[in-house]
Amino acid sequence: MMPVILVCTVGGSHEPILTALRQTTPDFTCFICTDRDPATNRPGSDVQILGKESCIKARPSDEKPGLPNIPAQAGLREDQYEVVRVPADDLDEVFRILRDAIRDLGQRFPGARLLADYTGGTKTMTAGLVSAALESDGVELQLVTGSRADLIKVRSGMETVTQANVERVRLERAMRPYMDAWQRYGYSEAHRGLAALPRPRDRALAARLTLLRDLSRGLDAWDRFEHGAALELLEPYRPRIGASWSSLLAALKWLTSEDETQEPARLLDLWRNAERRAAQGRYDDAVARVYRLLEWSAQWLLRSRCGIDTSDVPPDRVPPAMALAPNSRGRIQIGLMAAWELLAHNQPDSPAGAFFRAERNALLNWLHMRNHSILAHGFRPVVESDWRKTVEWAQAGLLSVLLKETAVLKIREMPPQLPDQPPVE
Repeated sequence: MMPVILVCTVGGSHEPILTALRQTTPDFTCFICTDRDPATNRPGSDVQILGKESCIKARPSDEKPGLPNIPAQAGLREDQYEVVRVPADDLDEVFRILRDAIRDLGQRFPGARLLADYTGGTKTMTAGLVSAALESDGVELQLVTGSRADLIKVRSGMETVTQANVERVRLERAMRPYMDAWQRYGYSEAHRGLAALPRPRDRALAARLTLLRDLSRGLDAWDRFEHGAALELLEPYRPRIGASWSSLLAALKWLTSEDETQEPARLLDLWRNAERRAAQGRYDDAVARVYRLLEWSAQWLLRSRCGIDTSDVPPDRVPPAMALAPNSRGRIQIGLMAAWELLAHNQPDSPAGAFFRAERNALLNWLHMRNHSILAHGFRPVVESDWRKTVEWAQAGLLSVLLKETAVLKIREMPPQLPDQPPVE
């Protein structure tokens, strides 16, 4: 059998401590006590453990102590216990001392069952022990309780040790850093962390963990443009999240459709992806995505409106002023600026054509900034101010133009941004 180690806070009453010792029969006990008060010089609770001869009153009403210390009453040898002293009312210090004490006991007694009994002591002592125990894996919490004669004290002789159910508290504490990762769109981090947590015994808690794990995985897939995988992971949870995520799931349907709406939906989704990279401070990545958005938008409009593939432009569709020459394979392939020029030539009255004519110089300036970035052809990092200018320019022109062009496909608004908070059940 694994050894049992008991950590218990000691207050003014000896009876619950004796109950805990008798019912748990520990192999070693760490008594958490207060020292003598420096202001009043009154003895601390350590007198109940280390006091000589008769040092404990059998009843509070007794004039004089008539009982020996707790180890003597419990029949403990000196090598079966120790005393750790803490201040009575300094929670930070109590927590630090007890966290270190629990860690030390775990190292001294590897594989032991560690019980933390928070029945006795000041409120600060019990709060410190509970906090330290919750911070330490594998520590079980317990308290001595029983029937009460009033609201103050358990009936003497009616005490029993009760295991404290802290599974929910432990799970919420363990999940917190991974749920916080959602705030910065760190879905991959959240999924990996949640997947590594042990499955709770409680069915409702286990279901909650599974939900958040799978949602994190699904959003991570979405963030990596794996929309089909995202739908497969998120759709089964529609009955539980549908009310709060209805617009999100609707957008995912557009993104995974097998018709002409898929491509424009993915264009708009690409902008949201760029926003997430910027929210993470990855401005170079964000700008790289906006470049692809500009390029892809022209490619989509040329293909869908004009029947022109930018990788193989028919020579008769090229105006003489553009002077585009075929490559070594005899194909005319065009990049971003040429694609927009060709689009404006073929669709002069379209929203996109009007946008390019009005914003041509602004687009060239933006491309200059992008081309000098590290992820393009230069050495200058993209900074936050560059991104703010990009947002202002895109929102004033590009995005509104795209929505005008997608309106014919009944896509009239931007998709929602991915959530930065888990759904509330």
